Amino acid sequence: MPGPRGKQNSAKKAKPKSHSSGPSATPSPKRLEFGPLIEAIDSAEDWNTVASLLCNYLELPDLTRRSGLKKVYNNFDVVYKRIDSLYAANASNEKIAGGIVGIYTKMCADAILRNRLFQHGLLSKIMPLIERDGSRRLALRALTTVTHHGGVDIRQEIALQTPTLINVLQRYPDDLESGELAMSTLAHAVGAAVCNEQKPGAKYLRALKIPTLLSLVLEWVTKPGISVLLLHHALELLAQTTLHCWQDWMAYPPAIEFFVACMRSSDLSTRCYALGGSIRLHAMCCEQDQRSHDPKKLIAAAQRDFPDHLKDVMMDYGLPLCDAYLTLRSVGDYQKAMMDCTQDRDFYSLGFKLAELITRNEFSIAEGGFQSLNPRTGKLENIDVGLPFKMWTDALPLCARAIREKHRPTELDTADMLDMKFFIVRSRVSEAVALAKTSIQRNLKFPYFYYVVTLGLDIEEGLRCAKKGLKCPNTTPFIRFGLMHRAVEIAGNLGICRIQESREGVAFLTSSLEDAKAYISQAPPDARHMKNVIYWYICLTIAMKGPEMSEKLSELQPVLRKLADADEFSRVFGIKPPKTQLRLTQEVILKHYSAGIKEWGSVVANFDSVVDHGEHIFSPTSAEDQLALWLADINVDDDEGPGPKVCSHPRITTNTVELYRCSWCGNPSAVLRKCSGCEKARYCDTTCQKSHWSTHKAACNRE
Repeated sequence: MPGPRGKQNSAKKAKPKSHSSGPSATPSPKRLEFGPLIEAIDSAEDWNTVASLLCNYLELPDLTRRSGLKKVYNNFDVVYKRIDSLYAANASNEKIAGGIVGIYTKMCADAILRNRLFQHGLLSKIMPLIERDGSRRLALRALTTVTHHGGVDIRQEIALQTPTLINVLQRYPDDLESGELAMSTLAHAVGAAVCNEQKPGAKYLRALKIPTLLSLVLEWVTKPGISVLLLHHALELLAQTTLHCWQDWMAYPPAIEFFVACMRSSDLSTRCYALGGSIRLHAMCCEQDQRSHDPKKLIAAAQRDFPDHLKDVMMDYGLPLCDAYLTLRSVGDYQKAMMDCTQDRDFYSLGFKLAELITRNEFSIAEGGFQSLNPRTGKLENIDVGLPFKMWTDALPLCARAIREKHRPTELDTADMLDMKFFIVRSRVSEAVALAKTSIQRNLKFPYFYYVVTLGLDIEEGLRCAKKGLKCPNTTPFIRFGLMHRAVEIAGNLGICRIQESREGVAFLTSSLEDAKAYISQAPPDARHMKNVIYWYICLTIAMKGPEMSEKLSELQPVLRKLADADEFSRVFGIKPPKTQLRLTQEVILKHYSAGIKEWGSVVANFDSVVDHGEHIFSPTSAEDQLALWLADINVDDDEGPGPKVCSHPRITTNTVELYRCSWCGNPSAVLRKCSGCEKARYCDTTCQKSHWSTHKAACNRE
């Protein structure tokens, strides 16, 4: 950074004296040029002063402003050569080498400069300083700053230095500041290397030394006096290693118990970090969920009769409303409708019969055909009965066309629904979703259209439609529970992903838990998705309630009994409950909860006390913190203004949930529109606002 011209500048302009030979020769021009600089640096008391002296000496622009960084960018080759020449001539001087590393680190606030510096070997200049006691914290601070600003490629490159950072944690167990900086760097660098869906390269997995890292991190979180940042980064680091390093985790139960114990923390973000890590832990070792359904197995199960206790459960709910009963009835009605069509050839009438079946049960429209017994082979074979289709599902678009040919506007929704079902049966979901979006524009209150959109790839749009669909009138139980199930899954997944990024993550999780509770209490006990919703309910209840839960989780006993019934229903239907990601997650949480609290409860309590008080172990006047302030000081504009966003772990609470929920449909979102009248109600769009106006008008007018 520029400063007053003084001794350093006059030294630079001094003319060299004449040379003489022999041992007593006058120093060379280079020594005279560097001499005053070295003298000033040797007497400097902190790294900030060293960096400032070097900036003045090198005549660098103000690196705290974007305009200064832009000047460096425009003259990069010249500036870099000037700085690097000084570094090369004094690489053995710890203060000069460290100060130059600090200057380079400052430049890394600019993404383009950061990439160019790394191409010129910045990392090779930082790492040797870690081995020196005088510059260890400076080098670690540089790594931490770079990982905060750095892109994925640079963070991955730094992740390969994990063995060196592990060595710091092992060799300096009492240096809490070095520990915090090393843990912070690891959390961000390791996350870039392994926290994605693609399997990381073998070189990263070797560098991470996961078995050593797990035990070392757990050792550090038990230390008295550690900072809140170290604790947060330690938990973040652990959570990021679960996805692709699950085998090492499974071989080290203490790490799993610690994670589960963190779900009893008083800090919501801590609990959600632990839940997210636990869910990822099973991503690579789980089974896919059962997507298909065989009505024949259901018919066979019904013919064998259900066990007495399951029959009691079904009778208590209402036998005609149970999934098994509805499926059996739908199979019979579907076959009868097709047989009637062979007699009357009335596709218009058939269309309305099929439409009613579509909204009654998920598998009411199954593949089938007209068959007869071949007397020669003794096998059933498809036959032609004179209709323009052989396979029954091919009748769907024919029926839709027959309805449209009547040119009755009120029946267009039914025709569209038949086409959508045909697309879904043929695994052409994207076409079904596209048609559903168009149909919604014509009729905002047709729930099946919203249900179809929830099956698409755009999960945020799917969640909006699930919540809007639940507000539609005249929704059949199947569509309502289907929308509710999708709302639970989508909001749960979005909440886990975003709880650390933004506060609306809490709204997602709250919404998911509310819908899960409603589904469990209202849906049929043999509903196909009952198990999955209960998994979410168990995980989210523990994560959201935290210390309110008893150590033995007695509050969950009623829902665990429902889960046992749902499992048995599946087995009766010939389906072994698959070991899905959520099933394995809730099993691990339930298995280790009590033991984890017993083993790690005191550590989590200490964690909570540190988080509550925001304690930090460092004095703001220390030399290292002075350098940290300088490194963080970047003004985006030429006038004074806020600097860039840095790594932070703000405390997250449920106090602002309503600010991120639509006042009409309850959809969680960060981009809701405020009511222009009261500026308190929030809506997804004008549709939700208009739908809510009759209810909201009185309250809005009072504001």
